[in-house]
Amino acid sequence: MTHSHASSWSGMVAVDDTALAVTDTRGPGQALVYLNGSYASQRSWRRVIAELGPRWRHLTYDERARGKSKRSADYSFEGCLRDVDAVIEATGVERPLLVGWSYGAALAVHWADRNPDRIAGVVSVDGAVPWGLTGEENRERIRRAFRNMRLGLPLARPFGLAASMSAAQHAQVNIEINEVCAALEPVLDRLSCPVRYILASGANLGGGAEEMEQMRASLDPVLHRNPNLRVSTKVESNHTQILRKDFRAIAAAVRETAAAQARKDH
Repeated sequence: MTHSHASSWSGMVAVDDTALAVTDTRGPGQALVYLNGSYASQRSWRRVIAELGPRWRHLTYDERARGKSKRSADYSFEGCLRDVDAVIEATGVERPLLVGWSYGAALAVHWADRNPDRIAGVVSVDGAVPWGLTGEENRERIRRAFRNMRLGLPLARPFGLAASMSAAQHAQVNIEINEVCAALEPVLDRLSCPVRYILASGANLGGGAEEMEQMRASLDPVLHRNPNLRVSTKVESNHTQILRKDFRAIAAAVRETAAAQARKDH
């Protein structure tokens, strides 16, 4: 891959047994790597990117079996973390600021925890809170939900709302991310880079308002313990609408995080 900064680049990046569709605007400023929701594609970020403008370097990609990326034998959280590594390595980005939504926010904080010297900051869009549906009863609830959705999944795929996976694989990704999030507290406690949260407030697909509120409240003890973590803003929209309706708030949190890191550096 050539690294001229003249124009944006789109192409495939090989990792493990798959290949990821990647887009890099190669803007002159701070590199932002966007990490999607569980089954979403990179299209979700277009409003945020337009709001921030060409001064930043925007990198988006489709995780394995999402969007235009190829299928894989491994859809684990660790596999998706290797995707982050592969994209950063292939594009030659140094000290990215990770912007993650939902599943992508959990990826962002885990990557930041493992690479404390290589990260400029994290913006978590309604994700990376230390709460998850765990235990056999909840696992069965998740499997049942995806079994019920199985006929709709191929129809949702062109809109970036489902992956090229079976209903059982979709369910397994969801089960695992709930377990990852339930165990997030020690990861969040260790983070040394600026982390800014944008929290939604409405109910969403598969979760009632009360459950969602409980989930977001789980963040409070961590915020008290680690001053690097702050809530940038809480918005009216729900989890699924947030990128569409609150792109300005997300862009503001990106600017805020970059400014906090610049202060740390000086």
